Amino acid sequence: MSAISPALLEAYRETHYEVFTEPAFTLRVGSTSDALLALHRRHAVEASAFLSACNPFSQPLDATTNGARHRALLEELARGGWSCIEGQGRHPANGWPSEASVLVLGLALPAARAFARRWEQNALLWCGPDARAQLVVVR
Repeated sequence: MSAISPALLEAYRETHYEVFTEPAFTLRVGSTSDALLALHRRHAVEASAFLSACNPFSQPLDATTNGARHRALLEELARGGWSCIEGQGRHPANGWPSEASVLVLGLALPAARAFARRWEQNALLWCGPDARAQLVVVR
């Protein structure tokens, strides 16, 4: 049983997970992304994860604190040698501010869960070899 309310889980499912490549593309829970599949092929990886360090456990923080958390996540990923592409999670209608996020290429699901837990996130978006976006609850 999840500690996350059904309404919050639904908001996560409805969110647009935007990846700032050229051209940019959007991941949606339950959908396969041809753009992500092509990105996986170009980078010779079979998986990726869309992570954020903002708003731990979906409790809003100010922009300065969220920015510092995002930069710290990027620094941790860089130290680990991960290839990353910046992005944002943005709900199309609920008024919640967009969250700075990052697509981490080649990140297996157990490692993605560990990052999400370390950064106090309720969930993450993970895409396997089929490039289908899956909402993975970690709390």
